[in-house]
Amino acid sequence: MKNKNSKLGLSDKVSDIILVIIIVALIIVIAYPLYYVLVASVSNPYDVYAGKTFLFPSDFSLKGYKAVFSDPSLYTGYLNSIKYTIIGTIFSVTMLYLTAYPLAQKDLPGRKYISLFFIITMYFGGGLIPTYLIVKDTGLIGNMWSLFIPGGVSVANMILVRNYFETSIPHELIEAAQIDGCDKLKVFLKIVIPLSMPIMSVMVVFSMVAYWNDWFTALIYLPKPEMAPLPLVLRNILIKSSASATVASTISGGYAELNKLKEMIKFSSIVVAAAPMLAIYPFIQKYFEKGMMAGAVKG
Repeated sequence: MKNKNSKLGLSDKVSDIILVIIIVALIIVIAYPLYYVLVASVSNPYDVYAGKTFLFPSDFSLKGYKAVFSDPSLYTGYLNSIKYTIIGTIFSVTMLYLTAYPLAQKDLPGRKYISLFFIITMYFGGGLIPTYLIVKDTGLIGNMWSLFIPGGVSVANMILVRNYFETSIPHELIEAAQIDGCDKLKVFLKIVIPLSMPIMSVMVVFSMVAYWNDWFTALIYLPKPEMAPLPLVLRNILIKSSASATVASTISGGYAELNKLKEMIKFSSIVVAAAPMLAIYPFIQKYFEKGMMAGAVKG
């Protein structure tokens, strides 16, 4: 028995070591690109492309960050992105709940057909031009609500939330609350929402990342520069630096320095845009895995 127990203990230790090695390898594979971009943003671009910044910066410089933060539109872009992300996330999550909860009720008339209607929109869309014409006819061009209303409900996310309601919230609990005198609105507000915080955190993360990184929708529907979100502002800064480098190509010795600055701005912009989301994510990480797995599996 002792030999068997010792062999089992040794086998468990070997398995643990192998798992730790695999996890460390995965962490390195996932984290290194982020680290590489951070190193590249403070290094000489020519050294970056020559492969001299594998682990440490080369010819350390903050010129890229100085160029990015010296543009006055950056701060407006930050404020716009924060506003759009907060409003868009609240709107999106609210619409997901208002759509998913009724579809999770098995006694909803026409439930299968309504679900089929939503699923069809995952495979077929009107395209950019028809969507633009609809947004234009509704008077939303130049209005921040054009960022939210056309794509107010993500069908894939709605399915996750609906599955969570069906599998993770006991129907007996809802029936007991109704017997005690709670109407459907009170059940939704006082039972369903508090019990669905894990999946809500997942939807908040998905929505925040989507709205924070979205620049194309703003490019199409928000023509005013002062309404541009951060990713669009960073894109414009990069375009201006590229144009300056092109003009400087006619000047002896000017092109090399401005082209170097353009490449540094490129890496710095990635860090500036990604930093807020990377800072927020750890605070809601504990809810993320639980909510994602519960919403992804239908019992």
